[in-house]
Amino acid sequence: MKISVKNIMIQNEQFTLTNQRALFWKKEKALILSDLHIGKTAHFRKNGIAVADHIMKSDLERLSVLIAYFQPEKFIVVGDLLHAGNNSDVDEFCRWKNEYPDLKFYLIEGNHDRISKSLERKLNLDFKETSLEISTVLFLHDFDASNPLFQITGHIHPGIVLNSSVKNLRLPCFVLTSKQLLLPAFSEFTGLDTKNIPKDGRFFVFTDSEIHEI
Repeated sequence: MKISVKNIMIQNEQFTLTNQRALFWKKEKALILSDLHIGKTAHFRKNGIAVADHIMKSDLERLSVLIAYFQPEKFIVVGDLLHAGNNSDVDEFCRWKNEYPDLKFYLIEGNHDRISKSLERKLNLDFKETSLEISTVLFLHDFDASNPLFQITGHIHPGIVLNSSVKNLRLPCFVLTSKQLLLPAFSEFTGLDTKNIPKDGRFFVFTDSEIHEI
């Protein structure tokens, strides 16, 4: 796994985009991502759809590499940590999470995060709310046009179609506007939305080895 990075400025702060679907905020020592969808593979298998269990393992392995690379103190998930409540994949996530006892885990709740009290105790999160404000940045799962603060959001699973003479490529991306940074879905077991993304933004497209602004 190769980590490629691109630094950008937001609210006079340096943020680092990565080709591994995550963002690092240097001042806050925070690793930030969205749409992990833990439990999606187990949910599909439970409903008779054969999905390999290595998909989630791969997501967690990428997270471990990013934690080793950036050495964060905070881990912020901007919604949809879970996909379908409690299942065997959540057990595996909790075992992985327990390997990082000094890392503070923050969850901004998304539309899939239906978390019972017993599941909340099991996850043992340091923070769980519908929004989080740090400095002049607001973390929300979905963009709120009525709020004047700059927002870091997820939910959309943004992607871009690149046209060529050979074939069209659909690639995940970050989208930066004057009011919002839209994060890609961290899990690779998600689709891409190429239609409902902000049209007036800067697009940072990435592959397994590179990240570029287009």
